[in-house]
Amino acid sequence: MTRLVRRQGWVAGLLVLFVVLLVITRLIQPGYGSGDFGSLVRAVLPYAFAVAAQTIVVIAGGIDLSVGAMMALTSVTAATMMDGASEEYALFVVPFVLAMGLVLGAVNGMLIVVTRVPDIVVTLATLFVLQGAALLVLGAPGGAVAEWLRATIVGTVSIPGLPEISAWIPKALVLLVVCLCIIWIPLKRSKLGLSIYAIGSSELAAFRSGVPVARTRIIAYALSGLFAAMGGLALTMSTGIGAPIPGPYLLASVAA
Repeated sequence: MTRLVRRQGWVAGLLVLFVVLLVITRLIQPGYGSGDFGSLVRAVLPYAFAVAAQTIVVIAGGIDLSVGAMMALTSVTAATMMDGASEEYALFVVPFVLAMGLVLGAVNGMLIVVTRVPDIVVTLATLFVLQGAALLVLGAPGGAVAEWLRATIVGTVSIPGLPEISAWIPKALVLLVVCLCIIWIPLKRSKLGLSIYAIGSSELAAFRSGVPVARTRIIAYALSGLFAAMGGLALTMSTGIGAPIPGPYLLASVAA
């Protein structure tokens, strides 16, 4: 237990800080309850995916300035495709948008690897391209989202016999944890995950150790695009519309 706490000191510290803030909030606002907490988690969901997108690139020793713009483009694409469509059509929209983010991220990675232009320059350029593309798809906030898709982040998880506890477990939080675990846990335990850490630590040492640096960097940016697409979908799911103007997700993701 001591070793676990030592290794996860930052995470434990953040959890303690969160509990302290929750207690202070309850003291200031005695009426603060599970519904308010659920609203908070839904608002945080796009930020969380933006942070995940940026994190994997930073671990690989790079930076992605196009995260916010990519979220905007995937958000408006999803909202436009689902506007006026049937509920079942969203079953096609979701994988399409996720694949779109994966491809856009891979394009970022390939441009960086092939041109050898610094990633901060390449992703700054693609930021403007993706912003323009988002405005072409949807000139103003609009579109729609399937009701079943929106329902996946609204409300709480029902635990039989434990209504008081289940009231404090929002669906949005469960969705976030599941999506991160599906991608991150297998990645971290795989050779690819080790390669991403390796090129971020020392690209030269990784190359001399036989790590395919170029391919690993492209995959890292592709996974970043996948997380950004999740953030764009989360943004559409939480608001019910698509917004072509990127929110404050870029600076927040870099800071986090």
